[in-house]
Amino acid sequence: MNAPASCPILTCEEARALEARQLGGDEAKEWAAMQRAGQAIAAAVQSDFEEIGSLPMQARLLVLVGKGHNGGDALIAAEAILRQFPAARADIVFAFGERALRPLAARAWRGLEQTAGGRVAAIHAPARGETPAGSGYDLCLDGVFGFQFRPPADTRVTELIEAVNALPIRLRAAVDLPSAGVFRADFTYATGSVKAPVVDAPGAGRVRYLDLGFFAGDEPGEERVLTRDMLAPLVRLRSSDSDKRSYGHVLVVGGSRDFPGAILMSVLAALRSGAGLVTAFVPASLAPAFAARAPEAMWVGWPETPAGGLALEGEHLLRARFERGNAIVLGPGLGREAETLALAAGIARSSPLPLVIDADALQPNIVTAGSAARIVTPHAGEFARIRGALEHAGDVTLVLKGPVTRVYRSAGNLPALDGPERGQFARATAQGPTIYHSFFGGPVLARGGSGDVLAGLIGGQLAQLVAGRAPAAIGDTAAAALLAAARGVVWHGLAAERLARAHGQTAVSVTQLLDFLAPALREH
Repeated sequence: MNAPASCPILTCEEARALEARQLGGDEAKEWAAMQRAGQAIAAAVQSDFEEIGSLPMQARLLVLVGKGHNGGDALIAAEAILRQFPAARADIVFAFGERALRPLAARAWRGLEQTAGGRVAAIHAPARGETPAGSGYDLCLDGVFGFQFRPPADTRVTELIEAVNALPIRLRAAVDLPSAGVFRADFTYATGSVKAPVVDAPGAGRVRYLDLGFFAGDEPGEERVLTRDMLAPLVRLRSSDSDKRSYGHVLVVGGSRDFPGAILMSVLAALRSGAGLVTAFVPASLAPAFAARAPEAMWVGWPETPAGGLALEGEHLLRARFERGNAIVLGPGLGREAETLALAAGIARSSPLPLVIDADALQPNIVTAGSAARIVTPHAGEFARIRGALEHAGDVTLVLKGPVTRVYRSAGNLPALDGPERGQFARATAQGPTIYHSFFGGPVLARGGSGDVLAGLIGGQLAQLVAGRAPAAIGDTAAAALLAAARGVVWHGLAAERLARAHGQTAVSVTQLLDFLAPALREH
């Protein structure tokens, strides 16, 4: 089974070596790469700006330019934007003076002047507290320092960046890394490769990887960035002689009287995941209403505890369907009744099917029960609860949700999430299991229910991968678990981006994510 589509995250030294191999000091190749980078930044900025409304036709840009390639990238991006927006204007600040520009950056500056003419002005650096004429800037591009920067920065440059930080700017974007660790970016665009310092860099905002074709896709690396190619298999034509059983049967177990919505969201996501069959096991009192809401799923009413949770006596309902299923999603809306959690532990212990364990089922005795391959999907608080158990859980795929969601090939040997090592969480495990970073998504996912949708997506993908081949060893199922986890995370994040670009980050609901799953595939 193929590994997740990804590219290695590089140290700064590795990034320098990569560019030396790819470009070899050839000015023509370097200029072509700079053009690709600048164009990619311009396109990405415009897409990301849609989360706060389209970039205005009369946009005002502030471009901070250093000496070298990052400054050239920023200037080419500005040229592309001004070419597309004939009424837009740009102010350019040369952090070290125009004469300090290296040849390719100077070439990019000449190109911008020729394209935009009187709409471009080289200005002096703003003083701290000084606001430009008008209402500020719509966009700032930071191209002062790149990954070859060596601290400390010149005091005048630091003062420049701090003054820019204080300006009214709607979107702030850094090229490769926020300059000097001082620039406060909303987005950082990693061009060509993701450099390790940006992953945990303060002020980097949301990281975007802009692939310039430097990787073939099979390069080694314990720490990796997931790419959109994760979704390529979902875009292809399906076989003309397939039927619903070809695409897997996912069994979803959860729900309670106190938390009815979570299981419904997971089932709705599983239905949209491409799975051929979805069976949901929910408290009997909820089944009729849920069946009316999602008749495509098979709803099985489960005996209830007095408090409205799943009772132990219903376990036979699931066991009877083990042989018909391909994967189980366990936990959304489950609640924390002792009887229900004992039931969940029994399911995990006896299941012959791979599991996705989520929400209240993320308990130490549940995530370690049984021998079936499993995916656990905690946020930081849930991870703290199960971390000790995961160190002894063997081959468990971990999806650690957060501003950057990380997928771990194996959940063993993980550091704590508190204390001084917190900011080095990814670094600390670089010598252990492979870590896949997903930079897709954003703050639109910071609301209740987004994890339930993710669990349903991953479960649906897992069922399809398992159904697509003959029964195999646990190792193969574990590979399917890793692939399903990575694919679900990327798809979930891309749908979230499209939701935010269509409706903004604030006045939306989690269930709207479902309507953007198809566009995320179609636009792949």
